[in-house]
Amino acid sequence: MDYINIAVALMTIALGCFGFLAPRFTMGALNLKTDGSTMGLSEIRASVGCLFVALGLGCLVLGTAEAYYMMGVAYVGAAVGRLVSMIVDKPPFPKGFIYFAVEAVFAGWLILANT
Repeated sequence: MDYINIAVALMTIALGCFGFLAPRFTMGALNLKTDGSTMGLSEIRASVGCLFVALGLGCLVLGTAEAYYMMGVAYVGAAVGRLVSMIVDKPPFPKGFIYFAVEAVFAGWLILANT
């Protein structure tokens, strides 16, 4: 169980590194565009990048079931937001569904395994 928690934390850090270190690549992967302002890049570095890096690192440093559980709660939030978006905004299939599935699987594992 600990190995899967650690693997999810490391994947979270890796995905966050893309947002932090390669915001233009990340924006392309998410079908996002800038409008000439650099605020989009700033937002990607912060919310898709360093937030996830810090979340994963926090879990690795604390190493407690509660920390991993809370990372699961964060992924529940992401999955719920993605699900609502799939219904309301209709993002391209299958990309939106794949992102939702990853978030839901991470959320389910982290919450169920660390309760």
